[in-house]
Amino acid sequence: MGTSRLEAFSDGVLAIIITIMVLELKIPHEPTFGALRELWPVFSSYVLSFIYIGIYWNNHHHMVHVAEHVTGGVLWANLHLLFWLSLLPFSTGFMGQNHFAPLATFLYGVNLLLCAAAFYLLERMLVAHEGKGSPLWRVVAADRKGLASMLFYAIGIAAAWFVSGLVGLAFFAGVALLWLVPNRRYERVAESG
Repeated sequence: MGTSRLEAFSDGVLAIIITIMVLELKIPHEPTFGALRELWPVFSSYVLSFIYIGIYWNNHHHMVHVAEHVTGGVLWANLHLLFWLSLLPFSTGFMGQNHFAPLATFLYGVNLLLCAAAFYLLERMLVAHEGKGSPLWRVVAADRKGLASMLFYAIGIAAAWFVSGLVGLAFFAGVALLWLVPNRRYERVAESG
């Protein structure tokens, strides 16, 4: 089967996830800078997670655009990814409301690691279905950035637990910065046909 339904469903779920996250931003009852300043952990958590959802949406779009067909297993792998992404509003809110406490930041990092592992699984299942030498294989055959990200998540998780939540958060923000520039190989492969 084609990829259009998988992409449309995933786009809808990601839009809902962003909507749920923004609802966690509570409006201050006082029109003061002090009241706004108290929101910085929740707001900064939201910004980081919004960036992550954007990164997943962008890379998912490119990956599915290059793929030609999906299987039932690929659909389940995609649902697996969407499950972990759907928990981001909870882990984001938990971390922000608790001002980057070690446990909250640790759980946020675990959530990010599980999202990355699920994306990697989806990518590998699509590559296995499309075959060696396929356009998708040419793009992701050597996915060093994905594997490095999972390593940095693991280091950030350990840092959040053993050092401080803010140190762990720095690792998670660093991974987001790594992914802000999309994989240009997708565009080159799509252009070449």
